Amino acid sequence: MAKFEITKRKNGEFQFNLKAGNGEIILTSEGYVAKESCKKGIESVKKNGPLDARYERKEAKNGKPFFNLKASNGQIIGTSEMYASESGREKGIESVKKNSAIADVVDLTVE
Repeated sequence: MAKFEITKRKNGEFQFNLKAGNGEIILTSEGYVAKESCKKGIESVKKNGPLDARYERKEAKNGKPFFNLKASNGQIIGTSEMYASESGREKGIESVKKNSAIADVVDLTVE
C-alpha cells in the first residue's frame, strides 16, 4: 500500500516522501518549516498527482532523467529520484499518478 511519510530533517524542517507499495520512494518534497505546511503539500500532491500536465520532465546535468510535480501555480511540490532511462521516469510518473490519491499519511515525527 502506498503511503506518504512525514519526517523531520536534521535542520528541523519537515518533509514528506511518497512511497510506492514496494517501499520505494517515488516523490520527495521540499523542506517545510511548519508541519501544517508539509501536510498542505501532501494535499496538493493528492490533488495534482493524477494530472499529467502537472509533471515537468527534466534531465539532470549528469544526463539522468527525473521529474518535478508542480501545483497549478507552477510551484514544485515534489521531485523524483534520478532514473536510468526515460522509460523508468515515465513509470515513476505513472506510479505517482496511481498512488498519490489513495496513499495514507504516516507521521513519523510523532513521539
